[in-house]
Amino acid sequence: MPAKTTLDDCAVPAEAVTPLIRGVAVLRQLTEAGGTLSASGLERATGLARSTVDRIASTLARMGYVRLDGRDVVLAPPVMALGNAYLAALGLPALLSAHADALADELDESVSLAVGDRDGIRFIHQATRRRAMSLSFRIGDLLPAERTAPGPLFATEWTAARWHAWHERRAADPQDRGFPAVPPREHRSPDADFERRAARAREDGWALDDQLIEPGLVAVSVPVRDPRAGGGGRIVCVVSVVSHTSRHSAADLRDTLLPRLRAAVAEMERELREAPEPRPTAAPAGLAVWTGASKQELGREFVESLARGLTVLTAFGEGRAELTLTDVARATGLARATARRALITYEHLGLVRQSGNRGFALTPRVLSLGYPPLSRTSLAQIATPHLAELADRVHESASLAVLTPSGEEVQYTARAATSRVMSVNVTVGTRLPAYATSLGRVLLADLPPGERKLGDLAPLTRRTTTDPATLRGALEDVRTLGYALVDEELEAGLRSVAVPVRDRTGRVVAAVNVAMHAARRSVEECVRDVLPELVETAGRVEGDLRVAGRFARVTTA
Repeated sequence: MPAKTTLDDCAVPAEAVTPLIRGVAVLRQLTEAGGTLSASGLERATGLARSTVDRIASTLARMGYVRLDGRDVVLAPPVMALGNAYLAALGLPALLSAHADALADELDESVSLAVGDRDGIRFIHQATRRRAMSLSFRIGDLLPAERTAPGPLFATEWTAARWHAWHERRAADPQDRGFPAVPPREHRSPDADFERRAARAREDGWALDDQLIEPGLVAVSVPVRDPRAGGGGRIVCVVSVVSHTSRHSAADLRDTLLPRLRAAVAEMERELREAPEPRPTAAPAGLAVWTGASKQELGREFVESLARGLTVLTAFGEGRAELTLTDVARATGLARATARRALITYEHLGLVRQSGNRGFALTPRVLSLGYPPLSRTSLAQIATPHLAELADRVHESASLAVLTPSGEEVQYTARAATSRVMSVNVTVGTRLPAYATSLGRVLLADLPPGERKLGDLAPLTRRTTTDPATLRGALEDVRTLGYALVDEELEAGLRSVAVPVRDRTGRVVAAVNVAMHAARRSVEECVRDVLPELVETAGRVEGDLRVAGRFARVTTA
């Protein structure tokens, strides 16, 4: 065993990377704060010196993991790549999330997938219902096992050491302050209560949560077992149907929904049984190579050991659930000694475990690094900072819009205005006819011709295109060129240019535009000067959307 030393009153291995420990602490505090915290708030929360916080924030910003917004440090979608590495390596969301979503639709209740994380549970998928009272938990949230329905099921597989750790945690944290996703516990139940629930879950094969987290919240859970293992198989995750007492009592969940939940779990286990073994995929190469140039450029403000260490986590992924030290060194481009120190650090922090045969694997705790606050982000939230940067660069207003359900209008969902005496005045929520706007034409052009709804082509100005055949031709041009430019067709003097925003599948889900008074830029100048900036902005939005939407649902409305 490596010798121990002390860092910030916490015993750590002597070979651990101190800046990496501190960087992880900053990410965790940002996560617990909901994604945003001032630099001074981080200083207080972590106990680190302000200069250290500033250097860590600067490094994380360089990686795209945070944004520096005035005095605040804000988590950004690229940090979800860390959690995505764990979820991809785990493989369960890819195989089982569609089943969970279908069950939620069938029952009209929220459905969750959770894995065990030491003496807690952590969510890896959420299929929620849109209601005034709905499930507020997010992917990556950690809950104490004893206050959940999945907890007793996971506890059936706990070792004596794990039970001992659970008793110690309960004694040290009687109000569950270490679990920010749940309300503080008001009345502590005897430890024996949970022990009895675990014994009952072992006999029944399912478990209930009757308002253990908060009044009104009820859930029923069934384990998904590895069908390829002997002896009934170990629990790989637990599926829960979650409701409110205004809709179901706990007993009602058991009597009416448990049979359907069990049938869904049987389908999930069939999926696991029939799924081919994950094929080893080509590992990334040189993930940490870029850090040297950043260190040369930023100097002391860039903590290279932190950046290098974080790239180690992204070496894991689909088909790369277990990696050897050699694998990690090859994927990152780091020296074996450097990679080894990062892995030692992560093992100490509970983010990595040894998996046998000299291998390492990520643990669910990786989801604590920024994932929960961003797992319910919207496209508008993703786009807004990029629109603000675009507006600053071109000195014109920039907007994001989507098609309304009717398909005949666009609705503005995000916007960044510019400071001008005469500027385009459109607010978020505004709806405009799609046929007469650059945003609308980009969105219509992506649809098959038979699905385009042009609506009433009323002349809004003397230049508005009102002939259906001419408009259809214009949409085909937009589809070919990749952008739309509308010149004084919506309003006299208003000129705008727009480009599409595509999701992971290549489908156009939104459009971004820049709008201006026609006197400020000619059509040629719009194409020459503004269009490249728009394309770059759309690319940045798409990049964030690809990361955020890999395992989480990004709303576009």
